[in-house]
Amino acid sequence: MSHRALVIAMLPAIGLRVLAVLGFPPALLFYGDSFAFLREELTPGTTRPSGYSLLLALLRPAHSLTLVTVLQHLLGLALAVAVYALLRRRGLPGWGAALLVTPLLYDEFLVLLEHMIMADAIFVALITVAIALIVWRVTPTTAAVGGLLLGLAGITRTVGLPLLLLTAAYLLIRRYGWRPLVALLVAGAIPLGAYATWMKVEKDKFGLTEADGNFLWSRTMSFADCAVIKPPERLAVLCPNMPVEQRPYPPHWLWESFSPLLKVPGTANRNQLAGEFARAAILAQPGDYLGAVATDLKQLLRWERTAVDEKTPYKLPSSERPLSESVRGVAESYEGGPAATRVVEPFAGWLRAYQRFGYVPFPLLMLALGGTLVAALVRRRWDALLPGVAALALVVSPPFLAAFDVRYVIPAIPLVCLAVGLTLGARTPFRAGRADGRSSAPAATVSRVQQR
Repeated sequence: MSHRALVIAMLPAIGLRVLAVLGFPPALLFYGDSFAFLREELTPGTTRPSGYSLLLALLRPAHSLTLVTVLQHLLGLALAVAVYALLRRRGLPGWGAALLVTPLLYDEFLVLLEHMIMADAIFVALITVAIALIVWRVTPTTAAVGGLLLGLAGITRTVGLPLLLLTAAYLLIRRYGWRPLVALLVAGAIPLGAYATWMKVEKDKFGLTEADGNFLWSRTMSFADCAVIKPPERLAVLCPNMPVEQRPYPPHWLWESFSPLLKVPGTANRNQLAGEFARAAILAQPGDYLGAVATDLKQLLRWERTAVDEKTPYKLPSSERPLSESVRGVAESYEGGPAATRVVEPFAGWLRAYQRFGYVPFPLLMLALGGTLVAALVRRRWDALLPGVAALALVVSPPFLAAFDVRYVIPAIPLVCLAVGLTLGARTPFRAGRADGRSSAPAATVSRVQQR
């Protein structure tokens, strides 16, 4: 059986996901984010787009968080199969393609995100399938489907927006013709435009969120010095009131009671002023800004995902965490009953033990990404550059726009695996060169066919 290696690799991976379903029913809930996604009212999100909420609304009649997590687990497994199929098509042997998708099957954080009521698992699937479609074969149809998926990714997590532009640049540079490029951009604009129009109708702002300025402002709290920035009086209220060495990590400035951001009335006004302050801070202190970004990116050199004694929401719980009264009704309304995460032993304990070692260390991931980008250029595996550069954008952009978070690196894992496989595999059997965007066979092949 030519796919025996994949079947062998899939079985334990299915077992890990069964442990998650049995050990932590009905789902893992993340701080306030999960409950914001689960709310009954469907409106454009203030701090995050509501694409994932729309999906949850479609599944709501089943009244089952377990259904959501099971579907996300199945999607994760299907994603590994899709990447495997593409790598086999590019000439990798079965064992080689199966080896390259093992991070998708076994990384504990991917399993964690699949079991969490968060947009990440859906986002990972959307961007990976979109880019895989483009490198599978460029036609107006695949470009349109890829663009639509990237547009949906953009209304799921805004960090997906640059990937649509990167993919368009790839088609343009590779000269695939105007039809695939137009198909990609038009299809991608449909969900983005529809969502932005919805935002305009509901909140009188044409955009995807009302918090981009807030997040960038929180980034500047790592270094902002108002004695240097000299902000005008209307922005001075956003100056931090504690020494740099005592300031907490940027996300805390968005929610905690000490944040001066909370002194500014009105959601739209707050976001606008925060954005103005952030841009002034970056222009006044560019070196400090880049230093803060570099400090965040150093965490990619950390071998452990989480230390044993580290407090983090990304550790599987060892005991049940009762829901607070402020969010219990939201979760129980969706579930149609008790919704707090239960911890069922011994299944939960087995998965907690696996979490301590079942991951790709970030230094190895970054080494693989950097080596692949160089090797793709040397070997002229241009298709590998698209997932490689997309993975790099996903990893690097959050520290510039908000802050580093372990969770933000995870979507790059499937793209890195895809890029490595494309670099090692054969050249794409399809080439650009026709103005109508249709792929043409190499000239030598055409000549041989004509001579028969």
